[in-house]
Amino acid sequence: MNPNDFRLFLDVVELGSFTKVAAHRRTVQSHISRQIGELEAACGGALFKRTGRGVVLTDLGQHIEARVRGWLRDTDQLLAEIRADAGVPMGEVRLGILPSAAHPLMTQVYLRLQADYPKIRLNIREGQGAELDALLDTGSVDMAVLFRYSKPSSPDEKLLSTVGTYLVSRPGDALTKGDTVDFARLEGLRLVLPRRPAHWRAVLDESARGKGFALLADVEADSLRLQRELVAQTSHLYALLGPFSIADDVRTGRLQAARLVNPECRRHVTLALPKQGQLTAASKLVSRLIQDTVEGWGGQLHEPA
Repeated sequence: MNPNDFRLFLDVVELGSFTKVAAHRRTVQSHISRQIGELEAACGGALFKRTGRGVVLTDLGQHIEARVRGWLRDTDQLLAEIRADAGVPMGEVRLGILPSAAHPLMTQVYLRLQADYPKIRLNIREGQGAELDALLDTGSVDMAVLFRYSKPSSPDEKLLSTVGTYLVSRPGDALTKGDTVDFARLEGLRLVLPRRPAHWRAVLDESARGKGFALLADVEADSLRLQRELVAQTSHLYALLGPFSIADDVRTGRLQAARLVNPECRRHVTLALPKQGQLTAASKLVSRLIQDTVEGWGGQLHEPA
């Protein structure tokens, strides 16, 4: 069987719909259905079952998914090693990344690659905490830029930056007018918070319990953009966000922010690499570019003004 048949299989697994895969590949749904049907015949059974929203894996499909990912990863690595032997880094590098770290960091990395290594292609996927870890564990991405709540001790993770947490409000709010605000001042405030069971929400809730109160979630939303929009348009509504996600709005005066202290609720931005398998030459180069870019910006994910 052709590796591309199994790449199509994984596309359907991730998108959950023949229609979405057809749109992504710029073809028609009947073509995708026919290819999957041929693959199922070769495998000896159905790989997907239809639902009201698309398709999900059958037991057979689930059984072969992990093996297919491993086989394709090994195949890609072999091809990359052959290409590396030719002395020209090339091929696709798949990254999982926090939305707040996507720009300008990955924009800068892309521009560097275009100038010096044009045969390397980036495949960038945004996500949050546990989602990025899962993508890394299943081999769906080659590396991930994510938040940790303690400094990384594993050789598989490189510390990029350590950041505080900011209480964010509309401009002119008295509570966020200074440089810092004590965590205890959050008691009774109307807050926009990430939905449970997010790890970051658990950290914030535990910090509040340590102070003897509970955080008041006026709105729960995972989207950082939505959190910023709600705060920007609502008096006396606050969010707890990192500096990278609010930098542009604070600079333009659309939002106002003060850094939390006592406790500071620090987060560590890390570059996580696979625990198993070797990085391709292209992946090693992209990893190095990410680290060099952040270091050149003084440990920030934005270029200094």
